[in-house]
Order: sequence, then structure tokens, then C-alpha cells
Amino acid sequence: MPSPAAVVVAHPDDEALWLSSILGYGGRVVFCFGDLFGRPEKSAARRKALAALPLPGVIELGMAESGAGSAVDWAHPRPTPTGIAIVDPAASARYEANYRRLVASLRSALAGLRTVWTHNPWGEYGHPEHVQVHRAVAALQAELGYTLWFSNYVGKASWTLARQLAGEPSWTERMILPPDLATVRRLKKVYRDCGAWTWTRGHRWPVRETLYGVAPPGDRRPQRALSGETLLDVAGLRWWSLPWRSARKRLR
Repeated sequence: MPSPAAVVVAHPDDEALWLSSILGYGGRVVFCFGDLFGRPEKSAARRKALAALPLPGVIELGMAESGAGSAVDWAHPRPTPTGIAIVDPAASARYEANYRRLVASLRSALAGLRTVWTHNPWGEYGHPEHVQVHRAVAALQAELGYTLWFSNYVGKASWTLARQLAGEPSWTERMILPPDLATVRRLKKVYRDCGAWTWTRGHRWPVRETLYGVAPPGDRRPQRALSGETLLDVAGLRWWSLPWRSARKRLR
């Protein structure tokens, strides 16, 4: 693996859920958002968990969430330069301001890196701050010269956006890796013990996840589209999923 490298995620526990296979390769883990919008008790739990994480090189940007999590029309998603269109005006203003802060903070946090792993362009299961972090990391790629990597998780809400983006050239190389189960189970325990685990208790990690690399400008390799690639449906990654609910969905 190229180095130096970093994992950049929106929220604590995103690194364990969506980039589990490469946690051992990232020289640092950057958490963009700290305090939850309007939830001070959960914010304190998150700070406690971050202090206890068994990860090297943790960087906390400490930004407050925008509160835009439920303010996206996922049936008709509209990508924007700062992430995705937010339908609530107040949340949209906070979201836009956060993007500017993100780019400024990540510029110094990612300087000198050759590899950055982050959220995918549709925000995994459909979270506007995941989309925004991807957009901010992508915006700095030409300036800082790193390869950007993202994984292949998707959800019901984000499926429309993933299909919308599937025809665009978006990756130059691909890796298929197994999750680092020993590490993510330790992380999950810390988050749960601190009351900061935000995902379902019944989540199971896949046998393998696919990561797509986007080379920086100037690389002569052709960029491929995601059409025809297989994504991991988070609804199928539950211990109690119906036997016929597949965790794999092909983009067309």
C-alpha cells in the first residue's frame, strides 16, 4: 500500500462501518464532525469514545454537524458543489458553511499524503454529510495530489443517486479486501460502551468489500464508470435479514 495515507470520515464509527478493510493501512484517521446537532448527551458520549479509540494518529476537526441528515429529497437527489441539495433553508445554510470549513481544515490535515480513503459519492446508506466529506476530499485532490479511494456500500435511500452517478467516469483502479474484523470489533465495543454506536446492533461485516481508487489529475490511466459494478446493500448486512435478501446489488 502507498504511504503516507489517511482515512477521512464524517463521524465516529464511520471508519469501522464503511472502511473496515483498510484501517490498518491508514497512517491517520481524520474525524470531521464532533458534536451532534441538538443532542448534547450523545455529543459527550462521542467525545468519550474518541478519547478511548485504539487507533493511531487520530485527528479531530471538531466541527459541529449541520443537522441536515433528514433534509434531503432522496427520491430526487441533486448533487451540488458542496455535497447534495438540502431542502430545509436553515440546515442548508449550515451545510454550506460547513463545506467551506471542511475544505480549509482538510487542506492542512491531508497535506503530503499519497493516499486518502473516504466516503463514497452517494454517502453509503444516504447521509448528506458523508456526501459532503467525499466532495471536500475530492475538491482538494488536484491541489494535494493524492489518490482518493472509496468503498461500495449503498442503501435504499442512496440507490437512486448511486444509479444516477453510475455512468460517469469515476475510478481508475480497484481493490477487493476482507474487513479487518479484529479491529472493527474492538472499535464497536468502545463505541457501544461509551453509548456512541450509531448503527444497528445486528450489523454484520461482509466477507469482502470493494474499494475504488481515483487517480489524481495527470495520471494517464483511463477512468472507468461504475455501471455494472456490484455494491453492498446495507439492508442485507444484518444478522436477521431474510434468507432471500441479498447484500449485493449490481449497478445498471
